[in-house]
Formats: sequence, structure tokens, C-alpha cells
Amino acid sequence: MSNLYNPRLHIMDHPLIKHKISMLRRKETNTKDFRQLVSEIALMIGYEATRDLPLEEAEIETPLMKTTGYFLPKQVCLTPILRAGLGMVDAMLTLIPAARVGHIGLYRDPKTFKPVEYYCKLPPDVAERVVIVLDPMLATGGSASAAIGFLKKRGVRLIKLVNIIGAPEGVEVIFREHPDVDIYLGCLDQKLNDHAYILPGLGDAGDRLFGTL
Repeated sequence: MSNLYNPRLHIMDHPLIKHKISMLRRKETNTKDFRQLVSEIALMIGYEATRDLPLEEAEIETPLMKTTGYFLPKQVCLTPILRAGLGMVDAMLTLIPAARVGHIGLYRDPKTFKPVEYYCKLPPDVAERVVIVLDPMLATGGSASAAIGFLKKRGVRLIKLVNIIGAPEGVEVIFREHPDVDIYLGCLDQKLNDHAYILPGLGDAGDRLFGTL
């Protein structure tokens, strides 16, 4: 899988992220703790994913003197893939409170495993923004690729994909279909099973986030 050796693939190597993902995987982790862990991990991955955001200079005045300050332009749009991506939004808004939030609704057809769109609502100026797509799991890559495709059709040029756990198959799909997108993963797992679930994975992230097991 040569595409995995790609400078646009960023796999986190922080001890705290590894620790929290291990807690997240446990089948006995309850809904409350699962939700909290997703948020905490998203915050840490989000910090890395925003490392290269552009800054604007402006003169400011401290109590002692004038100096140059550096500020984020208001040009970020967080876009969770419904429904599991919602669990990552609040953490990212902690990092970027002025960000706009779009939503893309997709579900996976249980027979074909292909994504089916049922909702898409984005800011009117989304084409002018850096868009960070959020979804805890990158499995087949179909939903993420479709979401990225929707964004590109609306003129978005700068897109980042943030996932907590990914499968090699999903990573390859994104880089094959969208080679200009950076992927930020908390962990790269082994493979997909016959039902397109990530192994070892953590089960269905949406069900575990919202208590609908």
C-alpha cells in the first residue's frame, strides 16, 4: 500500500492520544466517557491539523508598547459528517471559536457500502474558507471522499480531513480520489473486515457516541 507513505498523511504519535484511543476502544466504555474521550482526542488532533493555518499581522498595543500581533482570519469552516462527526465539533470550536460550521449528512448503504447523501448545508462563502472535515472513523473512505467531492463542487480549494481512527483502505481511497487533501489520524488500524468495519477499531462510533447500540 504505497499510498500510505504520503507526506499528506499525518498520524499522531502523542502518548496522551494513544492512551485515550485505547480507552475509547474498550467495549465497556460507557456513552458519557466515550463522548468525552472523542472530544478530548479531537482537540489534540485538531491542534496539529491547524498548525499551518494562515495568519494576518496587525499592530497591537500592550500596556507597555506597540508590537505586532498575529491573528487568524475568519476563514475556517468545520464540517462534520453526520452523525458521528458531531462528537468532534465542540472540541474544534474550543480551538477556533469564530469558525463557521457546515453539515454533510451521509449514510452507508448496508448492501453496497456506498455513501448516500441526505443533507448538505454549508456557509454561503465556504469556497473562501479552509474546510476541516470531521469524522471519527475513516473506514472505506467512501463517505469522506463523497463529502470532499461535495465541497469541491462548491469551489472549496483547501480541505483537511480529521479522523480519530483510520483503515489503510480508506486512506488509499482519499489519496487516490483527492490527492490534494491532508489526512490527520489519531491512529492507523490494521484493515477492514468483511462488513467494512475497522479492525481492531472500536465498533460503530455513532452508536457509541449517542447511546443507540
